[in-house]
Amino acid sequence: MPDNLVQKLVRSHLVSGSMKRGEEIALRIDQTLTQDATGTMTYLEFEAMGLPSVRSKLSVSYVDHNILQTGFENADDHRFLQSAAARYGLYFSRPGNGICHQVHLERFAIPGQTLIGADSHTVNAGGLGMLALGAGGLDVAVAMAGEPLYLQMPRVLLVRLSGRLQPWVAAKDVILEILRRLTVRGGVGKILEYGGEGVATLSAMQRATITNMGTELGATTSIFPSDQVTREFMRAQGREKDWQPLAADPGAEYDEVLELDLGAIEPLVARPSSPDNVVPVRELAGTPVAQVCIGSCTNSSLPDLMTVAAILRGRTVHPNVSLTISPGTKQVYTMIARNGALADLIAAGARILESACGPCIGMGQSPATGAASVRSFNRNFPGRSGTSPDLVYLASPEVCAMAALRGAFADPRELGDPPTFAAPETMAVDDNMIIPPLPADAPKPELVRGPNIKPFPEQKPLAKTLQGELLLKVGDNITTDHISPAGSKYLPLRSNIPALSQHVFEGIDPTFARRAQAARDADPANKGFIVGGENYGQGSSREHAALCPLYLGIGAVIAKSFARIHIANLVNFGLVPLTFADPADYDRIAQGDMLRIDDVLASVSAGPTLTVQNLTQGTAFQVKHTLTERLITILRMGGLLNYVRQLHAKENA
Repeated sequence: MPDNLVQKLVRSHLVSGSMKRGEEIALRIDQTLTQDATGTMTYLEFEAMGLPSVRSKLSVSYVDHNILQTGFENADDHRFLQSAAARYGLYFSRPGNGICHQVHLERFAIPGQTLIGADSHTVNAGGLGMLALGAGGLDVAVAMAGEPLYLQMPRVLLVRLSGRLQPWVAAKDVILEILRRLTVRGGVGKILEYGGEGVATLSAMQRATITNMGTELGATTSIFPSDQVTREFMRAQGREKDWQPLAADPGAEYDEVLELDLGAIEPLVARPSSPDNVVPVRELAGTPVAQVCIGSCTNSSLPDLMTVAAILRGRTVHPNVSLTISPGTKQVYTMIARNGALADLIAAGARILESACGPCIGMGQSPATGAASVRSFNRNFPGRSGTSPDLVYLASPEVCAMAALRGAFADPRELGDPPTFAAPETMAVDDNMIIPPLPADAPKPELVRGPNIKPFPEQKPLAKTLQGELLLKVGDNITTDHISPAGSKYLPLRSNIPALSQHVFEGIDPTFARRAQAARDADPANKGFIVGGENYGQGSSREHAALCPLYLGIGAVIAKSFARIHIANLVNFGLVPLTFADPADYDRIAQGDMLRIDDVLASVSAGPTLTVQNLTQGTAFQVKHTLTERLITILRMGGLLNYVRQLHAKENA
């Protein structure tokens, strides 16, 4: 049978399971990446496994999130991360070298290989023909230990591209159009594979923009073929030897097909406060704008910034607008400095920020109260900018630049002929900010720990009975930002679970952490419950959104549906993820109800349906699970770390 591209890559990395929709499969992982907001915990987890070095083909530790050093915490984390990379055999990308996903695309991504990263936008590398997936930090630590990644075999959705983008229409508009059609839940349980004649018209960086924001669809990942466009990109990076052609077999079949004519797309904008709240920019024309931020792992490439510089050349940013530019990598920053584009940006009034995530994760540049902020980023979840409530719009660099000039939304097509940019045959390659692994026989340094770095929380076996208060009931599309906030106030606490846990659900219910901790302290045997609606846990891969509730005494989360990475993180830390058998039961229970599940492990082992008793109301309702025998074993042992420790103990016995 002919294989589609996803099936080819899965088949070549399949450790166990079969490629049947919904069946659990295990994939051999070639590469891993972490960033500093998730990395410290990941390396604490790896340390707890007791292995001397990583067993993956290549692993990279990046510093790009916690860049603002307003206290000692972030700087201490960076020293810890550098010492962990040296001790365990990783590459270390120093602060200032750039955003992990952009640097990885330039310097490490290899078509046909697998990559997982402790960041949901790891899928960016799918633009270069990698099977790249976001995961929780513990899953990444396990992959560094040489263990496979387990997931359910997704459905494969072919996005068949035809035609060619019209002037002033960008790759950002392509993914915004797909989000408009499918919504933030439309990719759940699916991999988007791009094909069709339109693929050849898109550059490698345009493809990466599209795959990057596939995670906003809830998709497992997205992937483009590896073709001559891919080869030219890798040749320019001095890595042509790593290139190989990859494409679906003729006659390959797909679970779904989405037809998309590139020529029919127009400049689009995602309105507050969801990436799928998409309209044409012409419908927003005249709406005042106070801030414009261009950058992030989605749109900070050389072509993006050259286009923006060309639009701004000889003009001045509107007096009511603050414009910031974040070059994606040192390579990009160096090249715009050498070719004069940086001078054009500065002359126009742009504020140049570090080559880092910055405003995208609320690390500076919080917008003014009630002011519209237009960003070339990938997420506009409420409060993510650091201002709450906020008015954040997502758009292409072209639309952003136009808004910066006009002080209001305007269609960039009004400017006439668009600027043209021919990618250079050779990029400015200089890896002096990447520290390679030490030689195998070199002395291994000790880990450098600051006082804010706390030990990985102990994982205890799952209790026989789960009983406790329904401490919080929330609605649909709860993000990991809602659960464990991002931003300059919270990110420095990522290596300190006791401190970070005090801010869980702070933007929804400021009393939650206090109430949960009081219930935990009153009776540690009681385990609280959280109830959510559809797509609970969407967004970032941050495992802290599971770790912190665990620390506060939560034992189970019941939702209408879960996002893929979050449900894996819950199991990884011994929390039971359950869904309503009858969604109407969501409306029948209330915050404050006392819930009980008897013989949890016996019940999940017996079948997919469990009974939850509502002791307050004197009623009961049914819930379901999708746990495999392996996942049930992980729950029984209290989490994935205990499970992997036992595997390696047997291996070394």
